[in-house]
Amino acid sequence: MKHSIIILFLSLIGFNKIHSQIVNVESLRRVSDTSKWSGSASLDIGLIKNTQSIFKITNNLRLQYNTDKNLYLFINDLKLEQIEDNSFVNKGIQHIRYNRKITERLKLEIFAQSQYDAISDIKFRGLVGTGPRFKLSKNDNYRFYLGTLLMFEHEESSVQNIEILRDFRGSVYFSCSLYPLENISLVSTTYYQPLLKQFSDFRISNQTSIGIKVLKNLLFKTSFTYNFDTDPIIGIPKTQYELTNGIVYTFD
Repeated sequence: MKHSIIILFLSLIGFNKIHSQIVNVESLRRVSDTSKWSGSASLDIGLIKNTQSIFKITNNLRLQYNTDKNLYLFINDLKLEQIEDNSFVNKGIQHIRYNRKITERLKLEIFAQSQYDAISDIKFRGLVGTGPRFKLSKNDNYRFYLGTLLMFEHEESSVQNIEILRDFRGSVYFSCSLYPLENISLVSTTYYQPLLKQFSDFRISNQTSIGIKVLKNLLFKTSFTYNFDTDPIIGIPKTQYELTNGIVYTFD
């Protein structure tokens, strides 16, 4: 049994405000087909400057258990953010996902997620969904995946007089994990999530991360995240993005 824990991740650069609505599960999966526990814990500190100054602290915990047929994944992401001289506000996501291997190239995914985000005026958002996940490549150094999910969304806004939303959304994602050299990794995932009753209402999200191993247990990582929502809560921008650099320390 092998354990991998990230104990240091310091965000150095940020552009624009970003209030992520889609959890990039692919960037948190442990690439492995053997039975094992694995996990990570990270602490991020960031300063974002645009029309306002934002200071944020993020704590992320991931636990994964993988067997020959089953994968269990738990994510707990908590953030504290301070805008200008205002007090800290909370933001958090809890995500549980189960994968069942059907064939070498096909898995069934089931997930549940809860979310709150004071800055984006999301009092509560709950998601449950399921669908197939396809492995498009068998090469361990170049992995490609495609997922097509159906999910139910329940959203409550902290803004008064905005009704509770209950809708079905689709979620299609394409992910690649590339390891061209022993000391370089690239993981990129793009999500497309349309409202089933109105396809003009959709969300697009992409996260791309490049990791460079500088020492045996030390990794330098750069990540770019982009989110677009055609129909966000009133007052929230449609486009949000962020660029971060960090250092990751791992041990087994």
